[in-house]
Parts: sequence; C-alpha cells; structure tokens
Amino acid sequence: MRAEDWSKPRLDALVEEATVDAYDEYEQTSAFHAMLEEHLAIPFVTLVLGVEVTVERVGLFPGSGIVGVCARDSYRQAIGILDLPLPTPEPAGTEWIAAYRHWSH
Repeated sequence: MRAEDWSKPRLDALVEEATVDAYDEYEQTSAFHAMLEEHLAIPFVTLVLGVEVTVERVGLFPGSGIVGVCARDSYRQAIGILDLPLPTPEPAGTEWIAAYRHWSH
C-alpha cells in the first residue's frame, strides 16, 4: 500500500501511537523519528532529481526536522523525509512517513 493510500483513522491511530508520551512539538517530532528508525526498511534506493541514491538512515536535524540521509558514491545529502521521493514498491514502514505528514499538516 502506498503512503498516500492510508485512511485518516489509521493515520490518526499511528499519530496517537507515536506521540502518546510526547508533550511538545520537539518531543513529538523526536517520537516520529524514533518510529521511522524502528520501522522504515533502510537502506533503500530511490531517485532524486533523476539520480539514483541510497537512503542510508533517517536523521533528526535542528531546523530541518526528520531527514533521509542520501548517499551516492562519497557524497551525502540530507533531504526532508516529506520531500524525499519514494521508490515503487515503497519500502516497509512508509506508513510512518504518511503519519508524520498527516501530523505535520
């Protein structure tokens, strides 16, 4: 199932699961980061601007929120997880990206 196909009740349940013990926006973002680290199948390959990259990990960067750290050869680039194009088929755990998007809007 593609990330955009998740129902609102399912996304609400994932948001609740991630943020149940988080009190402010920073803690909630950190909670989503933890869920992505736990559930998103990494590494995976995707295309960024027509170039094949490997998403090696997810990170939590001040001012940028949750990012995917992408690699190609010796180069690394952090791309906001909500801006990162996902491959088809999507890796397991992308429902947590959908839940993070749902929460952030």
